[in-house]
Amino acid sequence: MTSPVEIDFVAPEASPMAERAGALVVFTLKDGALTPGAAEADGLTGGAVGRLVGGKGFKGKAGEAGVLAFPHGLKADRLVVVGLGEAPDGAAARKAGAAAAKAAGAGAVTLWGAGAPETQAEVAFGFALRRYEFDAYKTKGDEDEAKEPGDVTFVSEEAEAVARLSGPLAALAEGVFFTRDLVSEPANVLTTGDFAGRLAAMEELGLAIDILGAEEMKALGMNALLAVGMASDDEPKLVVMKWNGGGDEAPLCLVGKGVVFDTGGVSIKPAAGMEEMTMDMGGAGVVSGVMRALALRKAKANVVGVVGLVENMVAGNAQRPGDIVRSMKGDTIEVINTDAEGRLVLADALWYAQERFKPAAVIDLATLTGAIIIALGHEHAGVFSNDDAFAAAFLDAAKAAGEGAWRMPLAPAYDKLLKSRLADMKNVGGRPAGSITAAQFLQRFIKEGTPWIHLDIAGVTLLSKESDVAPAGATGWGVRALDRLVRDRYESRG
Repeated sequence: MTSPVEIDFVAPEASPMAERAGALVVFTLKDGALTPGAAEADGLTGGAVGRLVGGKGFKGKAGEAGVLAFPHGLKADRLVVVGLGEAPDGAAARKAGAAAAKAAGAGAVTLWGAGAPETQAEVAFGFALRRYEFDAYKTKGDEDEAKEPGDVTFVSEEAEAVARLSGPLAALAEGVFFTRDLVSEPANVLTTGDFAGRLAAMEELGLAIDILGAEEMKALGMNALLAVGMASDDEPKLVVMKWNGGGDEAPLCLVGKGVVFDTGGVSIKPAAGMEEMTMDMGGAGVVSGVMRALALRKAKANVVGVVGLVENMVAGNAQRPGDIVRSMKGDTIEVINTDAEGRLVLADALWYAQERFKPAAVIDLATLTGAIIIALGHEHAGVFSNDDAFAAAFLDAAKAAGEGAWRMPLAPAYDKLLKSRLADMKNVGGRPAGSITAAQFLQRFIKEGTPWIHLDIAGVTLLSKESDVAPAGATGWGVRALDRLVRDRYESRG
C-alpha cells in the first residue's frame, strides 16, 4: 500500500535553518504577521520574507502559499511561506500543512513549526495527507526518479510533544491512504477475492477477521446480496473486521457497500464515465481504512466493520428487473432497477451485523445514489439518521475533522414510493427524492431502538480536482470523521 511520508521531529538546535537543503517551509499569521521561524528566515534572507508577505497579493490566510526560489542566505533552494490564518484551528492547520506539501514539491523538506503543539501536529498531518500519490501502474523513468520525495523534517521548540501528538494522526493517515488506495485500484486487480485478502492481512495488526463465502451467505439467507453478484465470475464475500479495545461494551458497527465494479447490471449504465465505477466499493473502503487506523493507534473502543463485496455484471444468469428476492431479514424485494444494487448488498449486511453483534449503534456507508450529488454536489456527504443525538455527534465529528457532511430528511411519507404490487417493497422509488427513498429502504433493515446513520458518499469519494488535503482522485472521505466519532463518543477514558 501507499505509505504516508515519515516525518522526523527535531529541536531547532539540532537543525540550523541556514544549513537545511531542499525546501524550507515557514509560516505566517493573518495579515502577514511573522512567526518566530518566519522571522528567523526573514533575517537570514535580508528581509525577503517580509517583502513577500508585505505584498498586496499575500494575506496570510490559511493555506495561502508563496515561494522564493534560491533564497540568498539559505542553503535551501526553495523558501515556502505559508499562511496559518488568525488563531488557527485544526482545519486551518491541516490546510496550511497540505499547502506546504503542494508548494514544497519533491525532494527534502523542512517545516519550521509554529503555534501550540496541537496546531503543529495538525500541520504535519495535513502535510502527510496531501503528499499522497497513487502511481502503482505508472512506469517510472529517470525523470520520475528525480522527483521522488525526500526526507521530511519538522523543527519545533516542542518537538517531543508534537511527535507524541502526531503518533495517532500518523495511524489515521495510514488508514486514509489505505482507503484511497482501495478506491484507486482497477477492478481487474481489486476483485472481491483480492479485496478480502487485503483485509485478511490486517490480522497482523490485531484485528480479528472473518470471511464468509457464497455458500455460507446462502445458508444465512442473504439472497439480496448474492443476487447482485451472481453474474460475476468473482464470488461474493462478506468480510468482518473486529477490534476489541473497549472491554465488554456493545460495539459500534460500521457497514460498507463494496461493489468492486458496477456495470448497472441489466439496467446497464451509459458507457461514458463507467470507468469510474471502480469506486463503487468506496463505502467498504472507508470502513476498511477506519478499522486499520483504530488498530494502528490501539483505540480503546469496540468497533466492528462489516463489508459486503460483490461485482455487478451482465451475463445470462444476471439478476433481472422484475425479479423478487427474499432478504436475510425475511422481507421480499421486487427489483425494479438492477443498478440500485448497493441497497440490496447493504440490506443483508446490515441485518447480519445486527443479528450477530447486537451493536450499540450502526453506521453504513455507500456510494449509493447519483441523487445525492444533485442535492449536495461534491462538498458534502448526505447524512440520514433515526437518532438526533447520534446524528449531531457525527456531524460534530465531521466538522472537527474537516469533512463536509449535511443532514438529510427521513419521513414515513417517502415509504409510499417504495410500495410494491407483488412484494414487501421495491428497490427504487422513482426519480423524486432518490437519495431519501434509498435511505428509507435501508431503514427497513434497522432494528427498532438501534441508533443508525446512513452516509451517502457518492459525491465525496472520488473528485476530479484536488481538495484541501488530497490531490485529484480518491479522497478517503469519512475515515477521519469516523475515527473522531469513535474517539469522542466510544473510547474508554480509563
